[in-house]
Formats: sequence, structure tokens, C-alpha cells
Amino acid sequence: MFLSSIRTTIFCGCRNAGKGFQHRSRSPLLRQWLVKRGQSTFTAEAGASSTPAAAIVPNAATNRIVGRWLLGCSGLVVGAIVLGGVTRLTESGLSMVDWHLVREMRPPQSQAEWEAEFSKYQQFPEFKIMNHDMTLPEFKFIFYMEWGHRMWGRLVGLAYILPTIYFWRKGYFTRSMKGKVIGLCGFVFFQGLLGWYMVKSGLEEKPESHDIPRVSQYRLSAHLGSALLLYCASLWTGLTLLLPAQKVAETKRLMQLRRFAKGTGGLVFLTALSGAFVAGLDAGLVYNSFPKMGDRWIPDDLLAFSPSLKNIFENPTTVQFDHRILAISSLTAITGLYLFSRRMVLPRRAKIAISLLTAMAYGQVALGISTLLLYVPTPLAATHQSGSVALLSLAIWVLAELRKMPK
Repeated sequence: MFLSSIRTTIFCGCRNAGKGFQHRSRSPLLRQWLVKRGQSTFTAEAGASSTPAAAIVPNAATNRIVGRWLLGCSGLVVGAIVLGGVTRLTESGLSMVDWHLVREMRPPQSQAEWEAEFSKYQQFPEFKIMNHDMTLPEFKFIFYMEWGHRMWGRLVGLAYILPTIYFWRKGYFTRSMKGKVIGLCGFVFFQGLLGWYMVKSGLEEKPESHDIPRVSQYRLSAHLGSALLLYCASLWTGLTLLLPAQKVAETKRLMQLRRFAKGTGGLVFLTALSGAFVAGLDAGLVYNSFPKMGDRWIPDDLLAFSPSLKNIFENPTTVQFDHRILAISSLTAITGLYLFSRRMVLPRRAKIAISLLTAMAYGQVALGISTLLLYVPTPLAATHQSGSVALLSLAIWVLAELRKMPK
């Protein structure tokens, strides 16, 4: 009896408390608080559930991966530039008279195939005028030089295109990076077409010309210039992903140094590009003395062509003279950049980059003078061309170290 009374009392008390709570919960303030709390809880739960599914890339780790990939691609481009220079110096660039994207990846295998390839080469001006006594083993050497250069170019294309597809699908690229890599891949394709367009200029019959067969210096410069642009863009993008911008106080002197570095980098690029005109016209063999050209500071035939503007691009004497002036100007600008930076407080990496750029500039000028005085030996000339790429690389590194921090 006593237990039944207790149970009844507890049950009635709980029911009355529930009714009281329901009555009180009808208060507008309490109801609004409960609604807001429910919404915030739902939002938090939805956010927590969606976080694993959301893309967490690109981030610092993926930026490092993409940056290293682009640096690797820029290294392959350097290999193509150096190999192309050696191909030019050994006069091997006109040995392959056809261009096929896939079929030419397999070189001749049998004796009959080699003889057929040699027979095609014999129909073009270089053999008729320069190499009419060339043997088949000699032809095989120049053929493999050009074949290696073309295959390296295809390797460069695959190194850009295949990882781009993979990284794109994995979500490693930001919106701006997507535009950049599309531009780089398109530039690689354009570079291949430009290479064949250059070679075609050396295969054409020119009855009115008594000069030795060679590719157009304009097309050669365009081919080298586009390769340098591809290299610079890849290297710059890779460095900016791998090297975070350093915190430096934005002073007037820093802004002046930054502009100075940009101008110097542009001058280095222009000097390297002028070297293509020297190579295209064999202008390094015109005057093999330094600092004078022959017994004069300014040679008599500097403006021998008419109109005068034509001398800049077609007169071997003027082309060599211009390359000398640009090289000395680059050395002077880099020396000034070094001296200007010594009076400033800069991060350690930036100081190292500027110091290496200065040392490389003096080494490159010494290489150029040695190449000239020794009548352009192939190993030294190839080293000098590689030095121009190294100098350009250091100039880009300096610019990457001096760039502004993103806001």
C-alpha cells in the first residue's frame, strides 16, 4: 500500500513537470534560443561531415610537388637547349629532311634503311654544296645528333603534358595555376612546330645565294628565344612555389633594387638571344680578337649593308659587335646590382643569389672571350652557351628572392 502510493506520487509529479516544461517552452525567447541552437548544431554537424569529402588541395605539400615537377621540366628544357647548340655546332641540324611526330622515333635499323635515308639527304643543298664527299658512317653521326635532339624534345613534351593531366585530376592546381600549365603545354607544342619551321629554311634551294646552306638566323633566334621563354616561365613558377617570399621591409631602396634586378634580367635574356644570331651567321669566326675587332675598336664594315637596319640582323660583323656590347653591358649591370645590394640589409638567400650571379657573369665573359680567341671550338662554344642559361637562371633566382610578399 505504501509502495503503491509512492509510485503514484512520482508518476503524477513527472507528468505535471512535463506539462509545466511544455507550457514554459512556449515562451518566445526560449523557443527562439532552441531554434537557433538546433540550427547551429545542424550546421556544425553538416560542416564536420562535409570536411572529409571537401578537397583539401592545393596546399603546401602539393605546391612542393608541383614546384619540383616544374623545376624538373625546366632542367629538361636546359638539356634541349644545350643539345640543340651542340647539334648546331656540329652542323647536324639538316641531316633529317622529314618531320613525323611518331614515325621518326624509330631510327633506321638495316643497311637498306640507312642507305635510303642517306639518299634522301643527298637531294638537298647541304650535301650538294658542303658534304658531297660525305660517307655513310659520317652521315650516321650527324643523323643521330639531330635524332637525339628531336627525341629529347618529345621527352620534354611528355614531361609537361602527362603530369599536367595527372595533377589536374588530383586537384593539385589552383585556378591561376591551371592557366599557367595550359600555357606551358601549349608552348611546348608550339616550340616543336617552330623547330621544324626553322629546319625547313635550311633545306630550301636558293639558286641566287652563293652562301653555304644554313637555317635562317631569324628562325633560329625565334626557336632559341621560345625555348628560353619556356625555361624562364617554368623556373620562375617552380621557384615561387618552393621558395616562400621573404619578409623584408618595403623601402624605397628595395623597390629600386627590385627594378634594377628586373632590368638586369632582361638584359641578360637579350644577350643570350643575340647569341643565336651569332650562331646562325657563324659570326664568331669573323673577328677573333679582343677587345678590338681586328686592329680597330669599330670595324669598317659595321654598316656595310643597305638599308642600315639590315646590318643588325644580317651583317656578321655587326651581329658580333652587338653581342660584345650586350655582354659588356650585362656584366656592368650585374656588377652595379651587386654593389648596390651590398649597402642594404637583405635576407641571406638573396645575398647568395646576387653573389653567385655576379661570379657567373665574370666567368661567362671569360668563356666568351676564350671561345672567340680560339676560333670557336665546339666544346668551349657549347660550354659558353650553357653558361648563358646558367646566368639567366641565377637572374631569375634573384628576382624570385626579391619579389613582394603576397597580401
